[in-house]
Amino acid sequence: MKKVTHLMVIALLLTTYSGHLAAQYTQQAFEVDLWPNGLPNTNGVDHLPYDDETRNYKPGLRVFLPAEEVATGRAVIACPGGGYHGLAYDHEGYDWAPFFNKLGIAYAVLKYRMPRGNREVPFSDAEEAFRVVKENAAAWRINPDDVGIMGSSAGGHLAATVATRSKPELRPAFQLLFYPVITMDETFTHMGSRHNLLGEEVSPELEALYSNEKQVTTTTPRALILFSDDDGGVPPINGVYYYLALKRQAVPASLYIYPSGGHGWGYREDFKYHKELLQNIEGWLTSF
Repeated sequence: MKKVTHLMVIALLLTTYSGHLAAQYTQQAFEVDLWPNGLPNTNGVDHLPYDDETRNYKPGLRVFLPAEEVATGRAVIACPGGGYHGLAYDHEGYDWAPFFNKLGIAYAVLKYRMPRGNREVPFSDAEEAFRVVKENAAAWRINPDDVGIMGSSAGGHLAATVATRSKPELRPAFQLLFYPVITMDETFTHMGSRHNLLGEEVSPELEALYSNEKQVTTTTPRALILFSDDDGGVPPINGVYYYLALKRQAVPASLYIYPSGGHGWGYREDFKYHKELLQNIEGWLTSF
């Protein structure tokens, strides 16, 4: 039974995993294999470590469950960024766990595969992550209808793609996007992400399909979009265009553009507006 297989993982005790995690809010953290019965597709290096030999680069989830007494039933699946070339696991992934668990939100970091010529690979991993979380919703005390997606930079593009293109049963309940790559339009995309995902030669049809501001419908989930005005990696106009597309379809959305900070701050406490960032996210999450 697939559900049992996914739960047969190595549990990580909170005190041995990270000094950042507050025991009063986090119940446990553990690893889940996304594809225990075999991968549906390949990028050619699916089971190999990526760059850092200490990381097991097998597609999966690291799940952080909040303490039972604070659990709300809500969950967030996070897609770290890295230009569709690597993953910023820590400041765009694991480091956020205490924040969400304190709010009673279950949190899972997705370790997705890079495209490497197969653009469907990361999206299959992201959709499978939603299947896994929903299948285990009862055991993990999660409301299957309140599972959102979070993404940073290229991970934001992955998150927005899942939010705009997935079937209803796998569609996130909400999307939380940090300096996301939204478009594949050469005039304001992040070219590294575009090349790594779609290749050098991109047809107008393929560019439009992966330009998420063009894929928004009335069923697209609500969004919180976060940028710095001086982002030199992903132009903030990505967020503006997405916000406008959501509003044209009457989808609830909020957009915050901080005065400075550049690109890639994630949970880093040296981001000048870190305190405001946490307040903005918490305020938005408690608004619905």
